[in-house]
Amino acid sequence: MATAADETCKPDEKVALITKNLKEVLGADRIKGIVSERPLKIYWGTATTGKLHVAYFVPMTKIADFLHAGCEVTVLLADLHAYLDNLKAPWDLLQYRVRYYEEIVKGMLESIAVPLEKLKFVRGTDYQLSREYILDVYKLSTVETE
Repeated sequence: MATAADETCKPDEKVALITKNLKEVLGADRIKGIVSERPLKIYWGTATTGKLHVAYFVPMTKIADFLHAGCEVTVLLADLHAYLDNLKAPWDLLQYRVRYYEEIVKGMLESIAVPLEKLKFVRGTDYQLSREYILDVYKLSTVETE
């Protein structure tokens, strides 16, 4: 099967990789339509609460399928969530945990021969502490409390 580096990868092959080992697939035709025109955008998030372990290879194998299919994968490293979750990550360690998670995730993917060109990382605090985001949270809270 073709990989992300192989531009001749056909839409059907991409969809097969994207849906491989999934119990249920909704919108397969829509997925095929998107991958026929542009890379599919994938989002996966994890809270940076502790040490990564072997179980992280489960989502990594699916992320590997997405990257081999040429998808653009964004990994949210939810550092603020880790801090707010019963202080599982002390505030002064957040930036180090994020760097640790990013390096380990990249290393795990590289260890199973996954191309990283279309992989990017986003830190939760990069936007969750912005004025605009906080204003949206306040607006949402007024709707939810009515």
